[in-house]
Amino acid sequence: MTRPAILVLEDGTVFEGESVGASGLSAGEVVFNTAMTGYQEILTDTSYARQLVTLTYPHVGNTGCTDQDDESRQVWCSGLIVRDVPRRPSSWRNQQALPEWLAQRGVVAIACIDTRKLTRILRDRGAQNGALMAGAAPDERLDVDKALEAARKFPGLK
Repeated sequence: MTRPAILVLEDGTVFEGESVGASGLSAGEVVFNTAMTGYQEILTDTSYARQLVTLTYPHVGNTGCTDQDDESRQVWCSGLIVRDVPRRPSSWRNQQALPEWLAQRGVVAIACIDTRKLTRILRDRGAQNGALMAGAAPDERLDVDKALEAARKFPGLK
């Protein structure tokens, strides 16, 4: 059963999708990364602190997660934005599927959105603050206004 999630940019743009991580609300600067691999390394890289990371590669989580791929002892990004997370990882190294890994670490994440559109917005308008909100139940309504307020109140990375 899927749980709802939204990404709201400070300019009011709203993306609706599915939660693939923890429930809750998380704000940060929305950025993108074009790497084809290394999602776990990106999430645990200190250079992504306080950022909502958009991965442009369409399928993220194919190989699952393993403790050996952590760059540090914790996740530094504020959230993850992807197009698709496969139902089951396929790798001999896999210890845990990406959604479970994210939830265990309290990372709010969204899938099933048009990451190409989001990337074009960021490319054309520059980095924006945003907020990810994910529901705990499949029928839970998410508060777009609350997410927009959180995005606009994010102090930035200065």
